[in-house]
Amino acid sequence: MVTDQQVRRLFKLIQTEKNFGMAAMKAGVDEKTARKYRNQGKLPSELTGEHTWRTRNDSFEEVWDGIKSMIEINPGLEAKTLFEDLQRRLPGVFADGQLRTLQRRIKHWKAIEGPPKEIFFSQIHKPGELCQSDFTHMNELGVTINGVPFDHMVYHFVLTYSNWETGTVCFSESFESLSQGVQNALWELGGVPINHRTDCLTTAVNKADNPEEFTRRYQDLVDHYGIIPCKTNPSSPHENGDVEQRNYRFKKAVDQTLLLRGCRDFEDRGAYECFLHKLFAQLNAGRIKRFMEDQAVLRRLPKRRIDSCKKKDMKVGPSSTIRVNHNVYSVNSRLIGEGIQARLYMERLEIWYGQKKVDTLPRQRGEGKHIINYRHIIDSLIRKPGAFENYRYRDELFPTSRFRIAYDNLGKRYTARSASKRYLAILYLAAKESETAVDNALRILIDTNEDISKAQVQALMLPNEPVFKTDDIHIQEVDLRCYDQLFEGVI
Repeated sequence: MVTDQQVRRLFKLIQTEKNFGMAAMKAGVDEKTARKYRNQGKLPSELTGEHTWRTRNDSFEEVWDGIKSMIEINPGLEAKTLFEDLQRRLPGVFADGQLRTLQRRIKHWKAIEGPPKEIFFSQIHKPGELCQSDFTHMNELGVTINGVPFDHMVYHFVLTYSNWETGTVCFSESFESLSQGVQNALWELGGVPINHRTDCLTTAVNKADNPEEFTRRYQDLVDHYGIIPCKTNPSSPHENGDVEQRNYRFKKAVDQTLLLRGCRDFEDRGAYECFLHKLFAQLNAGRIKRFMEDQAVLRRLPKRRIDSCKKKDMKVGPSSTIRVNHNVYSVNSRLIGEGIQARLYMERLEIWYGQKKVDTLPRQRGEGKHIINYRHIIDSLIRKPGAFENYRYRDELFPTSRFRIAYDNLGKRYTARSASKRYLAILYLAAKESETAVDNALRILIDTNEDISKAQVQALMLPNEPVFKTDDIHIQEVDLRCYDQLFEGVI
């Protein structure tokens, strides 16, 4: 087959060679063929006719009208679904290998006659004008803390002009996480952009009442920093495209860095957060020039941060519990009937009474859960041991597995009421003396199969008694000579 390159060389040689046959030979073209291209004065590609005819019959010609009407009504239908429907309705007519033919036919129809597609318009970003933020789940990366899976999220903050980014570890898409994440980012940034865009977070937008308005707490937050809030339209993540793309690239960078590290386990949460901080610094290192342009036009920060918490005034019920964000927490029984203020932060719950913080509790994640501290209610349980057996949160009154074993052992030897009374006496010791000492005393009594009682536990808790019992473990020394014999071929 003669190529365009050969014919071009032929035309050039004709002008220099006196012998036409010699020019055709040097161009690598038969002399007769060379005359044809010389007479027509065109390249082979220019003489090739456009292929407009089918090389085989259209297998879907008879059913195409039906297929077209279906995808006109439901554009979301996939070719594979339609093909499987054809095979069900017309058994034996279409082979599996014809699926690709139908896919090409539908693709071509959509490009020529189908509905218009959504267009994404490239935007011009200006320094210091817009920041975007979003929550991204990190569980897929398999990070562990001391071998325990660390289920968490990262609140991700990005400047759209320079792509400078930072993040805060959190555990839910709550307002407290949003508030702390925004403020951490702004104070690390050292200034305030003009606009802040999020998606339709329930923490920021009144979806139920009015999807156009922001929540009062979120509005207070942006007003404090002088930021203009804006949000994306529902089901339109591309409107927050910068942070969505950075979510993907950030998690990919974390995964690759963990692969280089050779381990996904961290000593504690602080070590993991330090790892993320260094990674953000590394990612931002190549954006310094544009980041400096961002910083030059950022507005000044306010004098102080605002509390990233939800405050709620309430009265402590007769069960010595309060309900905050659909979760139950116990408080000291002295506060029953008193008005308190619960301050819910991203990871803790503070109890305030008379403008003074009286307790701090870990925040429960999710809804319908509870945290009951036996020290809050043990005084009343000692006086009312009969309430223990059917107490709604009884399982929370076993601080360790040994306390549970002790109660089960007592249940085998005594009646339910007597077992509860004896166990509560031991739990009272843990509350008033030392939970660790009681736990070790119970370990000794369980290991030696002795009768468990308050007196026995107290005896083992005396200063002169060895509370910690060390078990002597002897490990036989490994003889490595057998491995040498393997290498020598001697078994």
